[in-house]
Amino acid sequence: MQWEAITWQRMAERLAGHLDNPDNAHEQGRWQRVGIDGAPAADTGVLAGELAEALRRRGRPSLVVPADGFLRPASLRFEFGRQDVDSYLDGWYDTAALWREVFGPTDPGGTGRVLPDLWDPVTDRATRSPYVELPPGGVLLVHGPLLLGHWFPFDVSVHIRLSAGALARRTEESARWTLPAFARYEADTDPASTADAVVRADDPRHPAWTGIRSR
Repeated sequence: MQWEAITWQRMAERLAGHLDNPDNAHEQGRWQRVGIDGAPAADTGVLAGELAEALRRRGRPSLVVPADGFLRPASLRFEFGRQDVDSYLDGWYDTAALWREVFGPTDPGGTGRVLPDLWDPVTDRATRSPYVELPPGGVLLVHGPLLLGHWFPFDVSVHIRLSAGALARRTEESARWTLPAFARYEADTDPASTADAVVRADDPRHPAWTGIRSR
């Protein structure tokens, strides 16, 4: 891979420019879906927030949806123990709810009524958040871990990559049991090959990226 040193702000502007290209779907009134994939230590919400702001400056409505708002209840996440790697990979996130409440409404002919979150993992209760109307031509920004292994219909996907050493250093002690899960995700899903753009963020102050690769 060839890497270009860049700031998060410039990266967001480049992504916004790509999404705002007149040849893209928003000109026909369709919603665009962007996935920003990375382990919790990669702070995917930073780029999601910067991109939302860059789109706002261009007059494009957007909605940021964190995948952590669609965790399943604790009784299901911890059914096989609190540190079960298989469960973390395949059972922690309510992918069916994401399809139903987030991606379905932004399909062609959808309503645009998106549920921004469903479950609060701290209280282990439903959030009861109201639906948000994303106008046609708006951009849905979904960010969080393990996003590229579920065939979600992203128009543009970004993978924020950390080396094994950086991931271990930046992962909280209580969450280091998830490191084998991310190693398996890298091996099985190969998000660096799947994503439209890859960001190297071992030092978050000095990211570098591949740019948006043609497919």
